[in-house]
Amino acid sequence: MGSYRIAVLPGDGIGPEIIGQALKALKSVEKKFGHQFKYTEGLIGGSGYDAKGHPLPQETLELCHASDAILFGAVGGPKWDSLPVHLRPEAGALLPLRKELGLYANIRPVQVFPALINASTLKPEVIEGLDIMVIRELTGGLYFGEKGRETLQEGGIRVYDTMEYKTYEIERIARLAFQMAQKRRKKLTSVDKANVLETSRHWREVVNAMAPEFPDVELDHMYIDNCSMQLVRYPRHFDVIVTENTFGDIISDQASQLSGSLGMLASASIGGKIGLYEPIHGSAPDIAGMNKANPIATILSAAMLLKYSFNLDAECEAIEKAVTGVLDMGFRTPDLMEDGKKLVNTDEMGDMVAEQILKG
Repeated sequence: MGSYRIAVLPGDGIGPEIIGQALKALKSVEKKFGHQFKYTEGLIGGSGYDAKGHPLPQETLELCHASDAILFGAVGGPKWDSLPVHLRPEAGALLPLRKELGLYANIRPVQVFPALINASTLKPEVIEGLDIMVIRELTGGLYFGEKGRETLQEGGIRVYDTMEYKTYEIERIARLAFQMAQKRRKKLTSVDKANVLETSRHWREVVNAMAPEFPDVELDHMYIDNCSMQLVRYPRHFDVIVTENTFGDIISDQASQLSGSLGMLASASIGGKIGLYEPIHGSAPDIAGMNKANPIATILSAAMLLKYSFNLDAECEAIEKAVTGVLDMGFRTPDLMEDGKKLVNTDEMGDMVAEQILKG
């Protein structure tokens, strides 16, 4: 039994709805395993800007530092798109929070639940048994490099974004990826664009130099364009994928679609003392407040929180088994609905998963 502090940041759009369902699952875990989780809610994103004038209020930052883990919903929406870049929810909240907490690695497991094998746009025989871990570098590259605009004398402007990496930034993400591969099927694919980019050439040099430390891991390299193709051609080739920030942003979303819905994919951002856990989908303002959102990605993010921040493997597995059980019984939110299945709303899905945790 243990006592843990969780910062709860619902955010915008469907964030509060899906976070509510993850909390139901965590409360079932508390009851079943005898833990005590202290939940403290904070403002972030558009809701933070509306209330405090900034998408990452100082109070929220202090709350995160005082917590053992962070459960994050989603931020953003058309309401705030016209704000200056540094005040927009995505750029002004999530990116600086990751940087502030030293969260240099994003982990995204991509699995195909047997009950949802027909939900993917790919043929069942292509994705059956799929189990990929995408590890994305999170605090370097284009998103954090120097950027700007210059007015040209001849008219128009020059714009630039700089991709840059230091050796140690590559080393720490590569080491994590090798270690993850050791715990799985011992295969690591490093994705870059070394035929064009100097940053990628150094990325490959660093990964190759580290490989002898992990002789049990099979390492291969793949250009980002080829990787994108192979993910839809033969996705079972992959076990663990490691790549830089921009490439990782793209291929992790691409890989997630193999599972049938963005609403199924969880993620963990780790590297510092405090991990941040969030679904990979956005705030979906078009369905906010309609009780239609799929909460499973957020529930599975809470499961990852238990595993990676609290080392509660059995409790993580209890949530994962509960989700599988509910799907096997044929219950579906609208994004997963198919003939012969039972349509449920956000709250109902959360209730059923929470019940299954206690029954399991």
